[in-house]
Amino acid sequence: MLKFNKLGKKEIAEIVTILEQDEEVNCSLPGGGLLHIESGLPYMVVYRRHKERNHLKRIAVNEASYLLIGNKDFKKFQKLIIAISDVLSAKYKSFLVLELFLAKSKTKTFKIKGPEDILPSFLKTLKEALDNLGNNASNGHLTSTIENTTKRQPEEKAALLTIGKAKQCGALLVGLEVPPVFYDEKWRFYPVYFREFKDALINAIHKAIFEYVRVQTSCGVQSYQALGRQSLKEKVFEIDRKLSKIERSYKFLWLVSPSNIYNIKKTFFESGYHKILKYHYRLLPIDPDILKRNLYNLRIEEVDDPAMSHLFRQKREELDLQISMLSERGTPNFFYNSIRLYGNVDAILHETAKAILTELPEETEREDCPSMDAMEFSAFARKEFAYFKDQNTDFKSKIHLRKDVNIMMVNQGELYIPADYKSCRTEAKALIQHEVGTHVLTYFNGSKQPLEQLSTGLADYDTLQEGIAVMSEYLSGGLTVNRLRILAGRVIAGKALIDGGNFREIFNLLFSQYGFSKEHAFNITSRIMQGGGFLKDIIYLKGLVKLQQYLIDDGDYEQLFAGKFGFHHIHIINELIQRKVLHKGTLKPSYVYEDFYEDRLQKIKNGMPIPKMAIKQTEMSNTA
Repeated sequence: MLKFNKLGKKEIAEIVTILEQDEEVNCSLPGGGLLHIESGLPYMVVYRRHKERNHLKRIAVNEASYLLIGNKDFKKFQKLIIAISDVLSAKYKSFLVLELFLAKSKTKTFKIKGPEDILPSFLKTLKEALDNLGNNASNGHLTSTIENTTKRQPEEKAALLTIGKAKQCGALLVGLEVPPVFYDEKWRFYPVYFREFKDALINAIHKAIFEYVRVQTSCGVQSYQALGRQSLKEKVFEIDRKLSKIERSYKFLWLVSPSNIYNIKKTFFESGYHKILKYHYRLLPIDPDILKRNLYNLRIEEVDDPAMSHLFRQKREELDLQISMLSERGTPNFFYNSIRLYGNVDAILHETAKAILTELPEETEREDCPSMDAMEFSAFARKEFAYFKDQNTDFKSKIHLRKDVNIMMVNQGELYIPADYKSCRTEAKALIQHEVGTHVLTYFNGSKQPLEQLSTGLADYDTLQEGIAVMSEYLSGGLTVNRLRILAGRVIAGKALIDGGNFREIFNLLFSQYGFSKEHAFNITSRIMQGGGFLKDIIYLKGLVKLQQYLIDDGDYEQLFAGKFGFHHIHIINELIQRKVLHKGTLKPSYVYEDFYEDRLQKIKNGMPIPKMAIKQTEMSNTA
């Protein structure tokens, strides 16, 4: 950041030179002033420092283009505004100066002060956005008015520009008087309410500015979502790093899975499905109390970027739940927090699961189907790793063959394979796309983003991740009947657990009523019962159902490879890509380059019923 202790002709000329070179301006100015202008933007939000109440500053400095006027040399700041307007209005045909200031009296009305005859669409859009903000019950029926006046500044203050000066330098001056609804009658501040108010107001301002940009300028901004800052503040990256460090200090799935699963299984089968050993868990490598203290010491409230603030608050809540669950393994509280973390089984999901199990009876594995063991699976996984390395030479990962795991899993970008793994080759190839082509791939793509959490996973990322992973099994031609049945069985087991079922009852439900083999019924049941009741397994089918609807609604499938994020983050990820904070992922799975990919994807977009996605044994190739 440049630092100017004075603001004379020389300093203004230096700023103008930077603007003319189409580079970002970032400098401190006298009296606590700040200037930040990113390239390609024909507007600037202005705020004057107040002696006592400066909370609107947090709205202004969130912008990609803003001027914070210091508490001295006001006339020199006026000259700076004229110089900036002169350069950027010539470049973009017009330049908007929007000043924010706080109303002195208690009111619930925004006053928009501007030239209604010159900027009708901008002022109308701003009014509609502010009125819509007032429709939110928590905002207390806020309203807005447009005042077609030449006095567009705070009361008893000099104008930023006279109308004559504004015309000469190509600037359009608009004032926005903000009602002080985030203060009480004694001007005490409401911080939690202000956070919600701030985010909504920024969104409203961006919608209006985009309308101005679209109508009045030659700027090529494509969406109001692209108007946020491209260069995030160091505070954002600091909190992102600390949240990721906390999450990486423990392996959640590893720590909630039993270490004695093989003895549990052996004893259960030998006892005729009666005796269930107690689950034993690995020792915690962390102190939950210290982790939670570190978590809530993070000053997330100081992050003013609405998108990043939202992501961080969600992630803190999710990590809080996970840490609590680690200290509650084997207790009822683990199960209750599991519901909070992964959600319930709704009626639609439950009916979808039952439809799959009704339409698709379990198939006996073909004796002539070529099989794949753990060693061969790891060899195939390494081939996919090599494919990734061809796309990006920075790619690297590891494979672990373990006797103390009962499920295939990816943790922090590395693949864990049960030592006794064995499967039909078609299913195994599909599972490679599930684990490597989705989980390993999105970990790497996320690690190449400026936000570390896109590799570890934003809050509630699992449902979308597993939806993509299961979809990859279908798109690669390996989603078998038995595999889809297992995903449905997990939902049935989750619903039974929520309804109060125990291990034996859930096993018998799957084995006797729904026709699962004893192996499949045990694996589903043992997974759903780990920790004291772990509902993560319901999200595989839930994610597939939600992903299919996303694709039917013409969602971009390959953009979902950019990192690990949830369905409710897609619009934020789109915004951050448009703001050029993020980029689309560099790696793509091998199946997207196959001839059948587009045809299969189109079938999903056309609404193919989920049971029809499964491939039957008779359809498998012996050379798969």
